Amino acid sequence: MAAGAALQWLEPASLQQLRALLGPGAALCMPLLDSRTPAGFPSPAADFQHERVDLLEHLALDRPYTFMARVRGVSMSGRGIDDGDLIVVNRQLTPSHGHIVVALVDNELTVKTLQRQSGSTRLVAAHPDYPDIVLSEGQTLEVWGVVTATIKKMDY
Repeated sequence: MAAGAALQWLEPASLQQLRALLGPGAALCMPLLDSRTPAGFPSPAADFQHERVDLLEHLALDRPYTFMARVRGVSMSGRGIDDGDLIVVNRQLTPSHGHIVVALVDNELTVKTLQRQSGSTRLVAAHPDYPDIVLSEGQTLEVWGVVTATIKKMDY
């Protein structure tokens, strides 16, 4: 496996599959507070809910060009993608310099940050124990999609 990353594919995303992944009590449409939620003290305005957010729509999980994968490994932990996280991957977006992508390098999958500079391409890890993947002549790279979201469970 390329530089410490493995993926468990979870596609296509259906309502039943998402509930199985997120738990039987998961709400896929829930209240959204009208203002930004502070990470400090609670606000008395928290009682005023004005709209709802539909996670299927917000994360484009109901689109045929979107899939989810479970990450195995810590090579992207510096970018907030940890072992066991679910990532949402959009195949319709054009991968650009700086995007986190799911890529196939010489038939091995990896999740890394795409860097394209001065005619060279590299896939950059976000953990000091994992080297960047610098493509050399003859190596193949196929970008499967751009990571658009991470879903993580808080383990207490």
